[in-house]
Amino acid sequence: MTSTTPNSTAPERFPVVIIGAGPAGLTIGNILRAASVDCLVLEIESREFIEQRPRAGVLEEWAVRGLEQRGLAENLLARGQVHNECEFRFAGQRYRFEYAELTGHHHFVYPQPLLVTDLVAEYADVRGGVIRFGVRDVELHDLDSDRPSVSYTHPESGQRHTVHCDFIAGCDGARGVSRTAVPPGRAHVSRYDYGIGWLALLAEAPPSNDCVVFGVHPRGFAGHMARSPEVTRYYLECPPGDDPENWSHERVWRELQERLGAAGAPPLTEGRLIEKRVLDMHSYVVEPMAFGRLFLAGDAAHLTAPIAAKGMNLALHDAFLLGDAFIAHLTKGDRTGLDGYSAACLGRVWDYQEFSQWLSEVYHGTSSGNPHRAGTTLARLRRLFGSPTAGLAFAEQYLGKNADY
Repeated sequence: MTSTTPNSTAPERFPVVIIGAGPAGLTIGNILRAASVDCLVLEIESREFIEQRPRAGVLEEWAVRGLEQRGLAENLLARGQVHNECEFRFAGQRYRFEYAELTGHHHFVYPQPLLVTDLVAEYADVRGGVIRFGVRDVELHDLDSDRPSVSYTHPESGQRHTVHCDFIAGCDGARGVSRTAVPPGRAHVSRYDYGIGWLALLAEAPPSNDCVVFGVHPRGFAGHMARSPEVTRYYLECPPGDDPENWSHERVWRELQERLGAAGAPPLTEGRLIEKRVLDMHSYVVEPMAFGRLFLAGDAAHLTAPIAAKGMNLALHDAFLLGDAFIAHLTKGDRTGLDGYSAACLGRVWDYQEFSQWLSEVYHGTSSGNPHRAGTTLARLRRLFGSPTAGLAFAEQYLGKNADY
């Protein structure tokens, strides 16, 4: 079953309405459908758009196991890359960090568009979930009542439709309507601005290393992450708000070669740049993550700068908890999971926020222009590779090894 459109403007009813067809929303939808609970997913973009939108690609092992337990990881396990180590390059040298050897755990690399493609196919085509694409002017109503509803404009007819429900899952990201629907004074938003930018690049070029590479360089951070045998993700530290057009093909590759260069490292394989955009590094956390019948998940509730590649993993953590909590309440009348949802999520959210700040100092300290910060950054890196205890502590945070799934 694919998406459906109501035949009239008469109100409909679903137990759960999910706003947003990203990893969080689609995972919640699949959990509900696996338990034969009806739900509706509303998405402002087209199916083709969400299946091609470039996003993150690093999945922690616990997140993959959580998907696998719910029958949502078949393609990921067959096609995803397993990463057991990463490499830091600083002071002209290469340092391999073998985190799988330290912990027995690893990362998966599976681009988010592929995961979204899998999740939407499973939800709509296999499990019979209802999803409507291209909706406009979504509004949330009566969140503090026992009869919340969602209204939207149908993209083709221009008619307004209203859907009554028991609960709303707000999974529509940092700029979606779910966050703005929270009543004034009911939420506290904590924000942190890193004061730096990253030039995010996709290159039509095979990976130049067999693992992720972090370049800690006085000219600025650089990152290398494989996305497929033919495409590589790169990052370059740049001023916040910089114009991507300031970065020509020649300048990009000159800086990448310089910042990722190290003794014994072959030159990067260059190729055509197919994406080039500037990300201003900032984070925020919304507390609490539940307001009446509205529950926020993923970037609607918290944004983690991509410094530590935690965003998609946190979104899945929220989705596992919220999907299971909905099922417990709707099938057994057990509200324990819903009542504890926000607190259960926020512990991990703040842990990942702290790690991202710590890692940011490692990545960006040497390029800060402050000799003291540069010196302490190098001290951290030397300790990371000189102390097994420090290495294990870093590996566990890097992998999210203490996750509940």
